Amino acid sequence: MNESFRQKAFLDVDQSASGRMWADRLDARGRNAALAMTQATGLPELVARVLAGRGIGADEAEAFLAPAIRDLMPDPLTMTGMKEAADRIARAIISGEKTVIFGDYDVDGAASSALLCRYLRHHGLDPEIYIPDRVFEGYGPNTEAMRQLAEAGAQLIVTVDCGAASFEALAEAEKLGVDVVVLDHHQMGEAVPPAVAVVNPNRQDDLSGLGHLCAAGVVFMTAVAVTRLLRERGWYGAVKAPDLLQWLDLVALATVCDVVPLVGLNRAFVVKGLAAMRALANPGIAALAAIARVSGPLEANHLGFIIGPRINAGGRIGDAALGSRLLCEDDRAQAEVLAAQLDRLNAERQAAEKRMLEEALAQAEAEMAGGDGPPIMMVQSDNWHPGIVGLIAARLKERFARPAIAIQFDGLGRGSGSGRSISGVDLGHAVRSALEQGILVKGGGHAMAAGLTVERGRLADLRSFLEEAVGADVANALQRDNLRIDGALSARGATLELVELLERAGPYGAGHPQPIFAFPAHAIRNPRVVGQNHVSVSLSAGDGASLKAIAFRAADREFGQLLLAPPPRLHVAGTLSADFWQGSRRVQLRITDAAVPQG
Repeated sequence: MNESFRQKAFLDVDQSASGRMWADRLDARGRNAALAMTQATGLPELVARVLAGRGIGADEAEAFLAPAIRDLMPDPLTMTGMKEAADRIARAIISGEKTVIFGDYDVDGAASSALLCRYLRHHGLDPEIYIPDRVFEGYGPNTEAMRQLAEAGAQLIVTVDCGAASFEALAEAEKLGVDVVVLDHHQMGEAVPPAVAVVNPNRQDDLSGLGHLCAAGVVFMTAVAVTRLLRERGWYGAVKAPDLLQWLDLVALATVCDVVPLVGLNRAFVVKGLAAMRALANPGIAALAAIARVSGPLEANHLGFIIGPRINAGGRIGDAALGSRLLCEDDRAQAEVLAAQLDRLNAERQAAEKRMLEEALAQAEAEMAGGDGPPIMMVQSDNWHPGIVGLIAARLKERFARPAIAIQFDGLGRGSGSGRSISGVDLGHAVRSALEQGILVKGGGHAMAAGLTVERGRLADLRSFLEEAVGADVANALQRDNLRIDGALSARGATLELVELLERAGPYGAGHPQPIFAFPAHAIRNPRVVGQNHVSVSLSAGDGASLKAIAFRAADREFGQLLLAPPPRLHVAGTLSADFWQGSRRVQLRITDAAVPQG
């Protein structure tokens, strides 16, 4: 039997309303490590438990709480192909060549494109950004786009967040005499497309250990390498070397929104990038924050849930280049115009997503009826918007705790799909294997997300292949699907001071999970449904203290129903944050689960 099932359940919750056991994140060894950290550093015990639960030792705590990019930044030349990439981009700068940035239509693509655009502008170039149309061109470089760019006089094309699998398109560029540099991070096979340089920490022959970087992180590393090369060649004079740290706001935005692990260098990028972002020096980010009515300083959750979705909206249902244009824009009035367009598109996207999700949930629940359900959830329709299928997959993954793929078929029977995975299940590798087996027309991605193109007649083959490919990993992940609790608190103990200490150990995200605290035997007051299916309550402790709480998209889920009709006392688990309300910060609990106390 799995060891996690043999341990004593936290608060004796063997099965919560969500069907999970609550487990202490720390074993005996971890608790001892937390105690040692408290004694050595003076950190509160609860904060020490959080750090110890994420593998941080007492001797590492101080550096972890104040990460320095200088200490974590490796030599960019450790990445395969970086020397050649830096040399080619430096030559383009020195010679003033016409350069095109070919990006992806998601946040990472938009931020990567904007970062490289701002870098090249600083050095006197006026690069064009080309973002393909999601519906008509699909993901990544295509031969027709290469021909158009070559005819327009492009001398160098730099692909960002794409290109690693674009063999045909890059061969066309090579035939037309246009140099291409690929800056990507998606998984690759052994073959490398024809290009002057392919920089991708996830290529088979890269030993840099930087596979966790998003594309914007790869672009930042490239900028460091090019700057060093230009300095060595004595190019800086009238033009000063750029302060690269000023653009970390773009790297932070991409790192959070692309859901790459927030560990090591990535975490330092986000910590320092958020600090830069709070100055609102980028007019595009400032305009989006304003139109979305963000109150208080920008935090990582604002990027993932407010700023990012609006940038994505252009690529999903509108002009795919809107996001990169906004992030490159220096005129604040024009940035406000672009931000308003993206905000309107985001509202349209939300309405379309709601309609699609209802249909997808009906399909998924039919598959789950009468058993444990399939290891991977696959839903499809002829009537969905192809730009929103990734969001549907994400919602299904969240609801059913297993990988999910949503596919939209066009009138010719060709489906465009997007998938999202769970920890421990490498969906990108499985999709790439399906491509190699000839089941897919196109496919690729990384561990947590993937995209694919499939003919309708191969859908059953794809389902069978993926179920076999990931079935064992999904079973192991579901067996381990306990809710890991970092500690117990009362409503009175959930103070602003505690939240601020916990924020120093953040930002939290993939690979660095947000702390989850249990609130034992609290009374639930004023339960009601608010907004888009959210449940709002107030937790009341025995000493009279209370805490505002919300369970997002939970009104029709088991733990949401329990909150709406609670017993006299309820165990509640969730994450703490501080939001701004009427000019001041207040603590709020985001509820992720609930359980009826035993005995």
